[in-house]
Parts: sequence; C-alpha cells; structure tokens
Amino acid sequence: MDFHNLLNNYGEAVAMLLFGIGFSNLLLQKNLIKKIIGLNIMDTATYLFLALKGYIHGRKAPIAADGVRNVEAYINPIPSGLVLTGIVVSVSVTALMLSLTIRLYRRYHTLDLDEISTLLKKEGK
Repeated sequence: MDFHNLLNNYGEAVAMLLFGIGFSNLLLQKNLIKKIIGLNIMDTATYLFLALKGYIHGRKAPIAADGVRNVEAYINPIPSGLVLTGIVVSVSVTALMLSLTIRLYRRYHTLDLDEISTLLKKEGK
C-alpha cells in the first residue's frame, strides 16, 4: 500500500473516516437522537469532501478584486455553492427530524426504535 498518496490526500481520508463513523452510528444506534447525530456527521463528511475537491492550492475565492480577471487565479465556485446549499438543506432536514422525534417521544415516551416498534404493533391489534 502506498502511504505517500494517503498522506497527500489526508483530507479525503478524514472525510471518508467521518462518513464511516456517521454511517455506522446511523445503522447501529437505536436511539433516534443518536441516529440524527450520525446523519449530521455523514453530511459534514460530504461537505468536507466537496470543499476539499473544489479547493486548489494557491488560488483565491472567485471574487474579482484588484483588477485580476485571469481565470487561473481563482478556484471553481461550484463546489462552494453546493456546500452552502447542502448546509441549508441539512439544517432544514435536521429540524424536521427533531420535530418528528419530539412528536414520537410525546406519544410513546421513548426514543428507542425497538420499543416504538413494539408499541406500534400493540396499537395495531
């Protein structure tokens, strides 16, 4: 295995590690709040990866200042825009998930998915 490439791409490796942590948290936890936290960790890892892919060392944000109009002086603004849009959507989805979690807790007095599933089966009979 070539560790030189890993050291050159440590940001991407960190993003993949964070995504794995969030995904495993999402799969293995039974508590709804912990699942929401896992999903937010996955979102953050995705935004980190996109930001790293859009950054070019030595270039500036695409704001035309100081009379510099050369395209080679700026980074690509598309990944930055995607990250900002994704953050807004992520906050909205998190707020919706938390509000639904509060409603579930008020109805079933638990945040454990197994207990909620058991209570739902009892209600269905």
